[in-house]
Parts: sequence; C-alpha cells; structure tokens
Amino acid sequence: MGNLRTKDLSKIGYHNDQLRSLVIGIASKNFKHHSKQQLLDLLVNIKNNPEAFLGDEQTGRIAEKLMGKTEEHLFKVYDLKDEPAPCKIYGGKGVETSAKKQMELATQLPVSVQGALMPDAHMGFGLPIGGVLATRNAVIPYAVGMDIGCRMALSIIDESDGFIKRFEYQIKQALKSHTHFGMEGGLDTRQEHEVLDSDVFNQIGFLRPLRSKAVRQLGTSGGGNHFVEFGEIEMHAGNALGLAPKKYVALLTHSGSRGLGSAIARHYTQVAMNTCKLPRHAQQLAWLDMNSESGQEYWLTMTLAGDYAKACHDRIHANLLKALGLKAIHIVENHHNFAWKDTLADGQEVIVHRKGATSAHAGEWGIIPGSMITPAYLVTGKGVGDSLYSASHGAGRAMSRQRAKDSMTVSAMKKLLTNAGVSLIGGTVEENPLAYKDIDAVIAAQQALVNIEGKFLPRIVRMNKE
Repeated sequence: MGNLRTKDLSKIGYHNDQLRSLVIGIASKNFKHHSKQQLLDLLVNIKNNPEAFLGDEQTGRIAEKLMGKTEEHLFKVYDLKDEPAPCKIYGGKGVETSAKKQMELATQLPVSVQGALMPDAHMGFGLPIGGVLATRNAVIPYAVGMDIGCRMALSIIDESDGFIKRFEYQIKQALKSHTHFGMEGGLDTRQEHEVLDSDVFNQIGFLRPLRSKAVRQLGTSGGGNHFVEFGEIEMHAGNALGLAPKKYVALLTHSGSRGLGSAIARHYTQVAMNTCKLPRHAQQLAWLDMNSESGQEYWLTMTLAGDYAKACHDRIHANLLKALGLKAIHIVENHHNFAWKDTLADGQEVIVHRKGATSAHAGEWGIIPGSMITPAYLVTGKGVGDSLYSASHGAGRAMSRQRAKDSMTVSAMKKLLTNAGVSLIGGTVEENPLAYKDIDAVIAAQQALVNIEGKFLPRIVRMNKE
C-alpha cells in the first residue's frame, strides 16, 4: 500500500479529522495490498455511494461515518448503579471527603467491580489521585490519567554516602547538562531508543505526526512534580535485593510520557465520551469496551506511552551515570498511571486502573517518594486483594498548587532546604515540601500493603522552574 496521507484524503473530499484518522487506521491494517491509487479509487466510490459499502465490516465503518450514522450505531446511554461496588479506603482520616466521594461515584459505574483508595489520595479529574478501580472488560482513559505511564525509576550505585559531598559540583553540572525540564524543547544531543521504532506509530493514524515530538522529547522530564535527584539510600537488613545493609548512592527519577501520553489521553477520552454517555457528573468516567476497536487501539497506544515513559527514564539514567563514570548495581522501576489486566482472588478477570497508585502484588517492587526534603521508600508488595494489589504512589498533595504558592515564600523554602541538607536546581514554591502530606504517616497507613526494603534521602534535586 502506498503511504496514504491526510492531504490525499482532503483532495478527494475527506475533510473531517476523525474521518481521515479512521480511514488511515483502517487502510494501514486492512488494505496493505492495495496500491495508493486503488485505495483512493475505492474511497471515492465509498464517498459517492456509501450505502453500497455498509455490508462490509471495514468499508462499512467508513460509510457509516460518511452518512453520519456512527453515533446512531455506537452511542450508548448508561445509568449508574444504586449500590457502589466494594471499596476499601486506607488511611481514611487523612483523605479529603471530596476524594472519597469521587471514588464512590467511580464504583457506581455499571462496569465497576471493586475499588480501593490509597492513603495519599486527593481529588483529581475523573478518578481521584490515589484511586484504584477494577472494571469488567472496560478501560477508562481518564482513570489512567493524562500522563500515561508516569513512573518512578531508581538506580542503586555502589558508592559510599560521602561520594555526593565530594563530587557535588560534577553532579550538579551533569544534572544541568543531561536533563531537560519544561513543556517544550529537548536535550542537545539526539537520543536513541528502540521505542521510537514501534509499529504502533504507523498503525494508528493520529499518532504519526506525534512521533517527531516524541523523538525530540525523549529523555526529558516535563514539569509539575517531576524530578531527577541524587541521594543516598539505606538498604534494610534482609532486603529482597540481597544487598548489604548499608548506605549507597542512588539516582531517583519521576516523570511520564510527555506530549505523546497526553495526546493519547485526550484523543481517547473524547472517543469514550462520544460513545459512552453517562450522567453529566460522571461523564469523565466514560469507558471503552475492550472488545471494540477503539478499546483495543487505546490499549495499544497506552502501552506505547508506558514504554515511551520507561524509555525517557532509561535515557536519563544512562546519560547521567555515563557522565559521572558510575554504574548501577540494581535498577528498580514502576508505573503509577496505567491500566493492567489482572485476576481477582475470586477468579474474575478485570482491568485494574491505578491513577497515582503503585502496583503491589506479592514481591513486586515499587518506589513511594515523599517530597524534595523527605524520604522515598523502596518497597515490595504484600499482594493484598482488598487494595487491588496496590499501594500509594507518593505522599500525596496536602494543598493545591495555588495554595502552596500563596503560603510559601522563596526564602522560606530555601531555609527548609538548607536545614534538610538538600540542594535544589530549579523548582518552584508550588512544589514546596509543606504542600505534601507527611510521607511517614502515609507509609504507616499502608503497613499491611508493603514491606519497606530501603529508605532514600534526596541530596541534590533538579526540577522544573516555571
């Protein structure tokens, strides 16, 4: 098949963006053996006489769209359940009522099987941050979130804790040279990673123009609460990595899938809201049926965004360690904005959405960070069914970004950092340590969910300066 472009479709009268995306997607999968001209001739015929093509599974979808019948065929209206699905709340005293109400709404969806709310939870869009939701054969784009595959990565380095003091200048220079924060731009040196060769960029029409941005942003961190930091980690006796119980140097990163993930989230949230109609106050929780083409497409693109987020961390760690002549002896990493296929204790197969929550199956590794001056905990899961095999993804915000900005001055934040022995490159008062809940209280509220394997303390932190 020739390379079909949107401008080719415009020339033959296909002007609608959704229609063109649909055509390119169908053509790339199902008409590979057609030449470009054969395909254009076929599309002209469908446009001139759509009724004649309704009987075929693939051309019928294009014909339906041309005839304006897509909504009529795919549009479904759903009511919420009177009784919510069971939902266990951890550390409930520290969780705001609005987050609990948001979670209760999510468990009233007809596809919801079970919910869980983590102790770092606070109100979000659709599902609360710290919300975990198991659904039956349905994926909810907004319950995964805008930053698909947002994740943590930790490199443990066999150097003593004195290393950071001795090489503070070199570490700061490496962080300035080999990390990039902010919405636009990228690193000075082009980054390579196999994720950029994924067929999914070509299989899904609307992704093609996003690839060049993904190339540019590879190895970067974005803004908000994303960070790259060096610190020391104290591994506990008997830890599951088998490391000697002492202090090591460590590199810890937190970021997601950049522009690629947010574009995928926006696109499929709109598709879900167009095809799955819920009461207005629940509309953001619209889902895609996993048996539908859009559900399968979302799953494919969500997985790509997760792989891309991992690739960004891979490049950040590789670049920094190389610049400093260091080598990791262990790398631990985990997503906390994602959906997984899983099986509950009763044998039900479900889709588990974790929006700001860490997967914590028995023996599964995870990282739960605090703030720029408080510890991050290296944990393994205990596999608790009531929590949907989950734990918190961090300390969780105690105040909004605006309130954090209004209640903290730059000089007061500098004093907090100095007292904690932390150097900050970039950063804003919106991310000041007091904007977050007490990480130790959050960890205490989930003792039943995770084992503590090590405790990381940040020393040199790099964040976005807005």
